[in-house]
Amino acid sequence: MRRSPVLWGAVFGAAVGLAAVFGIARSNWWASRPLEAQTLATERPVPANLLPDERNTIEVFRRTSPSVVYVNTNALRQDFFSLNVVEVPQGSGSGFVWDRNGHIVTNYHVVQAGNSFSVTLADGKQYDAMLVGVERFKDLAVLRIEAPEEHLEPLEVGDSNSLVVGQKVLAIGNPFGFDQTLTTGIISALGREMKSAVGTTIQDVIQTDASINPGNSGGPLLDSAGRVIGLNTAIYSPSGASAGIGFAVPVAAMQRVVPQLIEHGHVTRAGLGVDVLPDYYAQRWGVQGVVLRGVQRGGAADRAGLQAIKQDRFGRIELGDVIVQIDERPIRVFDDMYMALDKHQPGDHVTVRVRRGDGERDVKVTLQEVQ
Repeated sequence: MRRSPVLWGAVFGAAVGLAAVFGIARSNWWASRPLEAQTLATERPVPANLLPDERNTIEVFRRTSPSVVYVNTNALRQDFFSLNVVEVPQGSGSGFVWDRNGHIVTNYHVVQAGNSFSVTLADGKQYDAMLVGVERFKDLAVLRIEAPEEHLEPLEVGDSNSLVVGQKVLAIGNPFGFDQTLTTGIISALGREMKSAVGTTIQDVIQTDASINPGNSGGPLLDSAGRVIGLNTAIYSPSGASAGIGFAVPVAAMQRVVPQLIEHGHVTRAGLGVDVLPDYYAQRWGVQGVVLRGVQRGGAADRAGLQAIKQDRFGRIELGDVIVQIDERPIRVFDDMYMALDKHQPGDHVTVRVRRGDGERDVKVTLQEVQ
């Protein structure tokens, strides 16, 4: 039977089933090795006859790999017979050190199924981790560990806006639990789009042919200077294994999101101050556009005079406003609205076209801050 290609979140974060079990076993085996053995394994003398590009790859790996971590995700489950609460492994992924305060950046889909987390540094030391915050729409998450500053090596942040197709990239992560694995390749394309774990579109995604496999999620994509330019997030594959088409969230998104998660535990963005009807129900009703299910009192949409669904005195549903366009962008589903507002800031002005009854009208809205 022919299998169709599937987009995997580096199989959605975590090596599960046998892969997860093997990954945990592999990580524990590595962590149990003497530190001296690990150091010797990664610092062999560099042969003199290597090409400059090979030397660059080795130098970047040795300098940056101490910043790449192994993330284990566990969930609390109650045993059916004993009623005891136990931790059940949910999988594993990768991450990297953001700062010397112990903040670790990874993918949201790596941690979304977990109640508790642990982070293993490159030196084999394992720490319990606290979830600081997540941004589901960008598939980003921040953990924090209590580790000595001297054991934390933050990666230098690069510039994803100046990338060009064809330049060299390196990916470091823990595919199938094989920690500290290096793969290399090039930037295959820029400006791609992919779906987040919650179905919204992530824009300006980096496509690479550097091998990315289950467990690589959350690991850094580096340029030839060792600067992080993306977060390895997904692959396109007919089998679930690497097929040479991988995707990374650009570091520009991390630079906007991560500081907010660290400071506030959540991300603020520009919005209309509305609650919308799920696309599924709108489509069942034969409505094209975003149906306003609720309007926040005193919010941006309320001040602009937008109206939500209401019931008449007989309990019948009456549609209010249906958003069909924001500025020049047609709005058919929620994802269209999300992308139209994604790059705006609170206080920006947009023109919203709404359908009410048989007519349409344009409304000027000053965007508000939403979470």
